[in-house]
Amino acid sequence: MLNVGEAGMKVTRRVARSMASSIKTVVGIGVLMQAAWIQAATIEDISFAALPGDQFEIKLEFGGQAVEPKGYAVDSPARIVLDFEGTDSALAEKKYPLAFDNAQSTVVLSAEGRTRMIVNLKTSVPYEVTMGANSLTLLVGNSSASTSVGSVGKANSQGVAKSVPAVNGTTGTVEIAQNRNSIEDVDFSRGEKGEGTVSIALANANTPIDISREGSAVVVSFYHTALPEAFDRKLDVIDFATPIKSVDTRSDGTMTKVTIESLGEYDYLGYQADNLYVVSVKPLTKEELADQQSKFEFTGEKLSLNFQDIEVRSVLQLIADFTELNLVASDTVRGSITLRLENVPWDQALDIILKAKGLDKRQQGNVLMVAPAVEIAEQERLQVEANKQLVELAPLVTDYVRIRYADARELYDLFDVNQSGGGETATSSLLSTRGSAIVDERTNTIILTDVQQKIDDFRRLIKEIDIPIRQVEIDARIVVATTDFRKEIGMRWGIAGVRNVGGGDTQASFVGNRTGQRGEGVWDAFGGQGDQGEGNSNLNLIDTLATDLGASTRFGSLSLGLLKDNTMIDWEISAMESDGFGEIISQPKVMTGDKQEAIIKSGVEIPYQTGTSSGETQIEFRDAVLQLKVTPQITPDNRIIMDLVINQDRIGQIVPTAQGGAEPTIDTTEVRTQALVGDGQTLVLGGIFQMEEQKVIEKVPLLGDIPYLGRLFRNTLTDTSKKEILIFVTPRIVSDPLLDQ
Repeated sequence: MLNVGEAGMKVTRRVARSMASSIKTVVGIGVLMQAAWIQAATIEDISFAALPGDQFEIKLEFGGQAVEPKGYAVDSPARIVLDFEGTDSALAEKKYPLAFDNAQSTVVLSAEGRTRMIVNLKTSVPYEVTMGANSLTLLVGNSSASTSVGSVGKANSQGVAKSVPAVNGTTGTVEIAQNRNSIEDVDFSRGEKGEGTVSIALANANTPIDISREGSAVVVSFYHTALPEAFDRKLDVIDFATPIKSVDTRSDGTMTKVTIESLGEYDYLGYQADNLYVVSVKPLTKEELADQQSKFEFTGEKLSLNFQDIEVRSVLQLIADFTELNLVASDTVRGSITLRLENVPWDQALDIILKAKGLDKRQQGNVLMVAPAVEIAEQERLQVEANKQLVELAPLVTDYVRIRYADARELYDLFDVNQSGGGETATSSLLSTRGSAIVDERTNTIILTDVQQKIDDFRRLIKEIDIPIRQVEIDARIVVATTDFRKEIGMRWGIAGVRNVGGGDTQASFVGNRTGQRGEGVWDAFGGQGDQGEGNSNLNLIDTLATDLGASTRFGSLSLGLLKDNTMIDWEISAMESDGFGEIISQPKVMTGDKQEAIIKSGVEIPYQTGTSSGETQIEFRDAVLQLKVTPQITPDNRIIMDLVINQDRIGQIVPTAQGGAEPTIDTTEVRTQALVGDGQTLVLGGIFQMEEQKVIEKVPLLGDIPYLGRLFRNTLTDTSKKEILIFVTPRIVSDPLLDQ
């Protein structure tokens, strides 16, 4: 009912006389609506009966004359819907589970003088409605089938089945609801995404359940369900940081209600799995809330308006009374309107009326001002010009704005507060045409001279942007792992002998180009002249090797010597095998601000000489350093975008230049990339794997190629090296408390 309040009718007599006829119309409509409300029919009872041929019937008992419904059927999902205009429901329950083959449940809902009955089926079948004086019978199924003895169950206000006469005159009973249903457990848990979950264990999976949202609470009703005393309690779960504030489980007669009090904007979902009923309440993100508001921007309480040729001022007065807002309507608001709006939010109804009559509104607090759109636009234009004149006439004030974290000169150049160059900029409205500003770089202060309003605006802007930059710590690790394997096998052998020639001793060594000496006489490898003289021969065994192809570094050798009749044979096999493993870890670490480049490097500068065009030489330097260069950017979801350049350089060989100097080479390992990584997560930027294998055979030509015997004339070297480089980067956002410490 919409009633015109006395407080809202305190207007001038002239306006009161013009509204007299409209008020009479409204009052007349209200009287008729009240009379219709009093005479509305009421559904007082409902009963169900099973019939042969997969048929069943539903019978409604009215407190007065039965109302003929408007019905329709839906195929998917299969259901039958009957709407009763001007009818209320006095039934104790809203949902009735059915045990028939082709039926699931029946739901009876009533709101604003209208009642709807929904019969949920498994498959679509025909139906037939039969009207009586004070009753209505709905036959569901094939109507051509014969009807014989059936049983009827009739629920009273206590939900207990009782016997009544059946359609064919016989009697029977069927139990609609039993008190064997009960709650076995009520539990609360927090999900991974911050949602609150209430789990309710049921003794019977077929328990009738109804869930609805009432204000800030979600209410779950279990019909004809007992509640053990141990679960009749209230759980305070606000400390779990979910939208759920508390879970209150209580018994209400034959019904058990679970009231889930929630905070803020949320969405809920209820579902059943066997004997467990779960209600999940999750908070709405800003995107989901904005999406809901964009779908339907009107959120006012719903009302219904049905008027023909009513004055616009009267409709506005009714809406003001309904919303308890103060209304100020311009004298130019005139005309009549015809409208019929059912269950429409009041703000949407007001918007429709204003657009239909070319009006607009402005709301200040609880005062609603309505006038033609052109008139409001003109008033706002005049207000802007008046404010501009006030600024031009207001006294100038000098103020000092101390900049805490930013650079005052950079802010000054960013805002261009003095409009240097005479051109208009995007920020030229920061100061008025009479205002000016200077920067004191020593104290990092901006000195403003302008009207107080502009200075206050500038201070509010500085408060928003003069904040500390968030810090990021970047930890990089460069791991260099090397593996070496070296194997070398060689042989050295020789023959030497001494014999008497004439009266003296002659020394001869059987080698390729080696010679033996005694005095001044020399013999070659296959004999020769020697000096005949007296004295003892001195045989040098080291100089008697025929081949010297032994391992360069010997870790093991096998030697064999034979000395007989002034002749010696020396034979030695040498071998070397080595394995090596090394790991070098470089860990540069640097801290910087958001969007601020940071560089850290460690190494040497190598001087070298270069020649000039005039022939002179000069000294230049080259860097061989470990360097980390990074520019982080913190995203709104606390992830980090990094522009990375990582170098690890080493000194290589020295090579001559064309100008006659020498220049060192640099062995470089570099990674240059951009990556997105979470706070505290480690990212593998890349890796380099190098493998070098070398096999060298040193031998005597021709002799070293002889099968088997050629091993006496050759040296075999196998050298294998592996090198792997891995680069890891871990960024961490430094929290403000840690930064303050």
